[in-house]
Amino acid sequence: MTTQPQPEGYAGDLPPQQAWQWVQEGRALLVDVRTDAERAWVGQVPGAAAVAWKQWPGMAMNPEFDAQLRAAAPEGATLVLLCRSGVRSVAAARRATELGYAAYNILEGFEGDADDQGQRGKRGGWRFHGLPWTQG
Repeated sequence: MTTQPQPEGYAGDLPPQQAWQWVQEGRALLVDVRTDAERAWVGQVPGAAAVAWKQWPGMAMNPEFDAQLRAAAPEGATLVLLCRSGVRSVAAARRATELGYAAYNILEGFEGDADDQGQRGKRGGWRFHGLPWTQG
């Protein structure tokens, strides 16, 4: 049996299904760190706190990330962080940990990895696993 290496600077990585289970059980708050544009155009998870890690266009760092996260989540809360593919949410989880949260990255993100044609949504991700989301 292989084990995942312990991540550096944050609490850990969770598959989307486990993250959703924790949210449903009240064990964690879901924080969507994608841009406003991504949530509007691609879809969003009902009830998730929207705190962009980077801003569109240009993908510049969100200078209000810390303040927005503190406004969305009580001090010391357990957070599960979601981005497009599970990369930005690692960076956001590290920052949330520095701010005093127990922060977990959601593996695969909202859309999963790109397939051989460069399209997302067919290789893992929140939507791929049939978890709740809305669009429009």
